[in-house]
Amino acid sequence: MAAVRTAHTVWNGNLIEGSGNTTLDSSGLGTFDVTWKARTEQSGGKTSPEELIAAAHSACFSMAFSHALSEAGYTPEEVQTKADVTFVPGTGITGSHLTLTARIPGISEEDFHRISEEAKTGCPVSGALASIKITLDATLAS
Repeated sequence: MAAVRTAHTVWNGNLIEGSGNTTLDSSGLGTFDVTWKARTEQSGGKTSPEELIAAAHSACFSMAFSHALSEAGYTPEEVQTKADVTFVPGTGITGSHLTLTARIPGISEEDFHRISEEAKTGCPVSGALASIKITLDATLAS
């Protein structure tokens, strides 16, 4: 069964000086202000499509990694993932860099890195971002 999640954005004005807000309809968790300036300069308390993609990528990777660990017989104590999504005006989104730190009892460095690389390519959001470069730095914490 397919799951559909919905968000919507209302935009007012032109690209550079205009502004809008994006609402997370499915969860009802909130409405977030968006501006061009938040995409290309300091966020100033507003968000951007790239930040929302970064949130989706970090959450999806964490879930895919945790699942892959379970499939391999490991139970993570904690998985922390940061995603840095790069936007170049005039070019678009050029990359997503994942930084992973995880505490996993009993796992070898070799298994940790193999499973994290598999999760990087197997995460559905990574699949949706297949046209950009996705990189990963993974650290096994003790």
